[in-house]
Amino acid sequence: MDKIKLEILGLSSSQSQSGSFALVLGETSGSRRLPIIIGMFEAQAIAIEIEKIIPNRPMTHDLFKSFAHNFNFTVQEILISDLKEGVFFAKIVCSDGERSTEIDARPSDAIAIGLRFNVPIYTYEAVLSEAGIVLTDEAEDEAEEVQKDTTKSEKKKETPLVEQLKDLPTDKLQNMPNESLAKEEYKKAAKIRDEINRRN
Repeated sequence: MDKIKLEILGLSSSQSQSGSFALVLGETSGSRRLPIIIGMFEAQAIAIEIEKIIPNRPMTHDLFKSFAHNFNFTVQEILISDLKEGVFFAKIVCSDGERSTEIDARPSDAIAIGLRFNVPIYTYEAVLSEAGIVLTDEAEDEAEEVQKDTTKSEKKKETPLVEQLKDLPTDKLQNMPNESLAKEEYKKAAKIRDEINRRN
């Protein structure tokens, strides 16, 4: 079966399920989107890796990566392999250099791990045909408008924090990312990190 390469297009809180998030994947050479509802902790693990935030203690997916490296295993690809009764199934394709093996996983965990190994994400045509959606030009325009509005409102909310950070001395800023990470305030930690990088 031919595989179709996917990329992560977005991650946002789900409007249909409270406490859940929608991970949107898109085919790299087409216009179809594959939305997958995932849990808060998995969304957090994916967001942390996308933002390149380093938590003060390893998360479960970081532990998997360390474990694999120490036993000379590597991840080759992530495959969204099946869809049964509305539930997605995934496989983590691993290798020890001599043989390849597939490990069953939830798509959210598989993608969080795949991001840490910087490997491609694939699916099959059957999965994309059944669960994929195609945005019409009108819907795409609306989605872009929503994105612009969201970005504007986020900028309005973030401005006070960004301004506050600019006024703080560098030595005080140095300790703030760890405090934010301990409280699981990952966006705030990213803003602090950006301000520290700006000064260096």
